[in-house]
Amino acid sequence: MPVADRPSSYTIQGTSFEAPPGQPGLHVVATPIGNLRDITLRALETLAGADLILCEDTRHSATLLEHFAIRTARQALHEHNERARIDDVLRMLAEGKVIALISDAGTPLLSDPGFPLVRAAREAGHPVYAAPGASALLAALAVAGLPTDSFAFIGFLPPKAGARANALTPLVSRPETLVFYESPRRLGPALAAMAEAFGSDREAVVALELTKRFERQHRGLLSELADHFEAETTKGEAVILVAGATAHAVDEADWQAALTEALGDQPLRAAVDEITARFGLKRKLVYNAALALKAAS
Repeated sequence: MPVADRPSSYTIQGTSFEAPPGQPGLHVVATPIGNLRDITLRALETLAGADLILCEDTRHSATLLEHFAIRTARQALHEHNERARIDDVLRMLAEGKVIALISDAGTPLLSDPGFPLVRAAREAGHPVYAAPGASALLAALAVAGLPTDSFAFIGFLPPKAGARANALTPLVSRPETLVFYESPRRLGPALAAMAEAFGSDREAVVALELTKRFERQHRGLLSELADHFEAETTKGEAVILVAGATAHAVDEADWQAALTEALGDQPLRAAVDEITARFGLKRKLVYNAALALKAAS
């Protein structure tokens, strides 16, 4: 429905406000991750003034939009239909429409749909605007008490044990704080896999129910957290933050022996990758050593 055919307004605690005309283009709008009061005024104005809101789940977003009496038309844009919807959205953008993109919670594109659309809009020459706001990633970093000067957002790990272990192996020697998202039913297994990969004494934090009434953070060693969440049932997605690897001297004899053992039952490339990650070495160093061992055998 065009903006001219309906009130472009929003309501805060019973008081109605008119939204100014929106700037034509695609607006990536952050929404609350739990507490509805974390919405920004700019987000309310953008959503109320848009011609269309693209929602990850229109039923889920209805709670937020109806709370603020926003009547803008809504359509679903999720991982299963995003690429099929892109041409229609680009056509509307070419007509000068104001399109808002939101996810179920937080900042779109962070483990949420939206990347193909944003990329396509950029490539087609349409303006793309950010309306920043709540983010589980940043909220967790702010309260975890782990270094924030350098961090890596990994997102969700693969659900299957083998693939999850393979995904963690290259991260073992990373020095920055690592941030993961995880579903409640896989929280225990994910922490156990991290303890196995990073070592049981690596410091970590699990943040749950961020911005909500029962917000809490569990801090401890990975082994302790894995034991704690092995049986505990949680609700909602968790944010796991793992301290980066501490630099330490590596004994050449140790990694050479481990490389020899790895070459005994693995292809050269796989053995090199394993030892590089386990000992935090430069891959070229391990690769050359592996070639020398192969040549001598």
